[in-house]
Amino acid sequence: MKTKARASGLSDIGRVRDTNEDQFLVDEEHGLYAVADGMGGHAAGEIASELAIQSLAEEMQGAFRGGGIGTAEEARRHLADAVSAANRKICQSIVEHQDRRGMGTTMVAMLVLRDRVVVGHVGDSRAYLLRGGQLRMLTSDHSWVNEQVKLGFLSHQEAHRHPMRNVVTRALGSRGVVNAELTEERIESGDAFVLCSDGLNVMLSDDAIRDALLGRADDPEEACRALVDEANRKGGEDNTTVVVVSFP
Repeated sequence: MKTKARASGLSDIGRVRDTNEDQFLVDEEHGLYAVADGMGGHAAGEIASELAIQSLAEEMQGAFRGGGIGTAEEARRHLADAVSAANRKICQSIVEHQDRRGMGTTMVAMLVLRDRVVVGHVGDSRAYLLRGGQLRMLTSDHSWVNEQVKLGFLSHQEAHRHPMRNVVTRALGSRGVVNAELTEERIESGDAFVLCSDGLNVMLSDDAIRDALLGRADDPEEACRALVDEANRKGGEDNTTVVVVSFP
């Protein structure tokens, strides 16, 4: 039996963009959650994120039907394989439709086991954990600015509003083989996990995300609405998509 969770997701076009290229997945039955942030323009980004979410769900269904996923090792393998399959599906779509050249998508996905979660991500869509009133990022952006931060050339404050902050160094559809970065986290009572597109964290600092969650984390629907509303209040420069998964 999986640890009982409450979950909700919300996607908003924002205040500037003409289309919403984000997609999300909330599968409480199997404990599978994901956010994808498409790119490419001319509706191609929307297609890429939709293909990624659909492919992830389809690939993971095979694992669920095959007796379920009992260990973290199995979860890591199945999640990595599903993300790789999503990448192949997007690359194949680009081959078949030349007008989709240049499209791609980031993705962050989370699978809930009995006592822990396994997170896989590609690009700069993020996973956070709110525990005991403190917010911690579980993923590390595959982006140009994050590489500069790691090298010591940029501060976190400089990276947050840098003009190249949207340049990702890893994305589904960018090359034939793309591997997800995987991490695990043990679940504790009162935890709330947040998956988001960068439309949230570009507009809001980690402290602002934490503040929007405090007092709402046990109600995922309310928490999602508060996060999206705050991102839009700060300008809504991009699509904003969030999934909140709370554990009593």
